[in-house]
Amino acid sequence: MDVKLIVRICPYLGMSVVRPLMKHLRFELSLLIILAIAVPNAICGDDPKKDPDEIGNRNVSGKVNFYSLEKEIALGKGLAQQVERQAKIINDPVIAEYVNRVGQNLVRNSDAKVPFTIKVIDSEEVNAFALPGGFFFVNSGLILKADNEAELAGVMAHENAHVAARHGTRQATRGEIAQLSMIPLMIMTGGTWTGYGIYEAASILIPVGFLKFSRGFESEADMLGLEYMYKAGYDPTAFVDFFEKIETLEKRKPGTMAKVFSTHPMTDDRITAAQKNIQNYLKAKPEYVLTTSEFNDVKNRLSAMHNRRKLDDKDINKPQLRRTPGSGSGPVDADENGKTPKSDEDERPTLKRRPDSN
Repeated sequence: MDVKLIVRICPYLGMSVVRPLMKHLRFELSLLIILAIAVPNAICGDDPKKDPDEIGNRNVSGKVNFYSLEKEIALGKGLAQQVERQAKIINDPVIAEYVNRVGQNLVRNSDAKVPFTIKVIDSEEVNAFALPGGFFFVNSGLILKADNEAELAGVMAHENAHVAARHGTRQATRGEIAQLSMIPLMIMTGGTWTGYGIYEAASILIPVGFLKFSRGFESEADMLGLEYMYKAGYDPTAFVDFFEKIETLEKRKPGTMAKVFSTHPMTDDRITAAQKNIQNYLKAKPEYVLTTSEFNDVKNRLSAMHNRRKLDDKDINKPQLRRTPGSGSGPVDADENGKTPKSDEDERPTLKRRPDSN
């Protein structure tokens, strides 16, 4: 029975119809709510999420989700189109291809079940975010702030994990279940329209977010992200190094990095948990990828792009010196007819050499 459908049509049914429906729903609702709360918090002795050797052969996306993968991809595509309408996407082929290649390598070494579309946003804010369905955006500011490719890969792996674990739609599902949990209020009030009004008012207070996740989801993304970058060959400690660096910058000058990962701030306890996960679940390898010459090339390319824009964005209203015609180099004011006087170079004669001259 479609619980949500019944709730939507309640105002159009008589109370004689609503009351037996509500009684029939009591067991169904109770079971649904118990599953939604208990399953995410269930603790197994052998948790496959803590075994990087099982990546790709395990389910990390939970069991309660109102969204099919097809619906999730369609949802993410619509959200991504909104982002692209508002943000400036970097189309430089060298930068775009490099970031996409790093990201796709992480996707191949993850539990993701959807294809990824990865793009770079021209923004100096240090951030990256992934939408449901595999639509992934990396700010150029993140690349500029990272010291090596492993740090960039660590942040991208964390966002990859949010998609692989389907955190966006799972959180949206929890929001809808929370709305459904208000239905017992209708039963307690005898199925009156007062009870339905309480449900409607409560549902407005429950936001559905696809970027700001619960503490549990963030911890899960930390652990999975470390595994993904580890399997892809990167040093997992680079993930911790990057966030420790960001945290130090914020402590040194409060407010300067306040917007960094505002949707999922990296706190001391999460850094400590990440360090423990590396020690407990990731066997040390003889060597890791730390950085590449391509990372340095792309970073230099982005730096030049940002510096060029800063020069172009200088105040056009500041005083400028003008010169009179024939007084040397520099801009020349137009005359009263709107014509710019010719410079000395323009008025110089063009010399031709005679055919018979030596």
